[in-house]
Amino acid sequence: MREPFFGELFSLATNEIVSGGLLGLSGWNLPLLSSALIRHSPPGRHGVQRQGKPLLRRLILLLFACIATNGSAEAPAAAVAGFNAYVNKLESRLAEQHRSSNSFLASVGPDSQVDARLRRGDLIIEQLTPSSEASLPGGLLHHWRGTAFIPQARAADFARLMKDLSAYPQRFAPQVLKAQVDSPQTGSVPDRVPDHFTASMRVEQKHVITVVMDTTYDIAYGRLDAQHGYSMSRSTKIAEIASPGTKDEHALTGTQEHGFLWRLNSYWTFKERDGGLYVQIESVSLTRSIPAALNWIIGPYVKSVPRESLEFTLRSVCNALRK
Repeated sequence: MREPFFGELFSLATNEIVSGGLLGLSGWNLPLLSSALIRHSPPGRHGVQRQGKPLLRRLILLLFACIATNGSAEAPAAAVAGFNAYVNKLESRLAEQHRSSNSFLASVGPDSQVDARLRRGDLIIEQLTPSSEASLPGGLLHHWRGTAFIPQARAADFARLMKDLSAYPQRFAPQVLKAQVDSPQTGSVPDRVPDHFTASMRVEQKHVITVVMDTTYDIAYGRLDAQHGYSMSRSTKIAEIASPGTKDEHALTGTQEHGFLWRLNSYWTFKERDGGLYVQIESVSLTRSIPAALNWIIGPYVKSVPRESLEFTLRSVCNALRK
């Protein structure tokens, strides 16, 4: 049985889909929907948080489904072009940064206690998305950076760890379900994996709602010397999976998917110093845009996912290298 609030919203959403709507993205009457959300919500912050995660999960799924109902959820060409232009600038900056041991790691914030925080095991997470470039035509760009220090670890340890894709389901559980090197065929021995290869992973993201995706990446490693290294991982395909793990499992088509994640590039920089290893990851992703009228309910969720994913990955790497 649906909660009264959700029932009101569901009825309104259904009516809007049937009638075709009058305003907003893809024919949706988004101002009307947003107004109804507030008008019919129980007391509280629009009633959503007080109803708890079950309602919020269904609400987010409904809204994403509604937004995609009358239009393709494939990444718009203009959004992809904007993403590519942004990562080209980022990769140029990283290439220059990696030319010298003095500038190898990016400076981390204005805090004079950064080194002390890193040495005691803190992760420093920064949002780097420029406000002027966050919104692309039909998409949202997210850019985050995380920095950490692992005592007694070495650059070679990091490269060996990250090339051992067969161990990802254990090291990055529960987010990574499967991982493998696709080309060239090298088996499961990390030392045999070359510095340039392609890989595939099945990942599961649980952030209020659960999304399973099959992803492929082009990955390249480089080094300045034995103590300074870096890697670039660029997504080449991301497919949302429906009914994962069942006989009905299948990849959604571009017009069926919800646009939770269209592109994901990750850039690692690692440097031996001070009796350990400094590691830094920059993550740039592209997701579908959020209509302004619905930003108050979907926005915090969509914008929190890239940060949480980056922090989880960085913490998992640190924990693995400390063992």
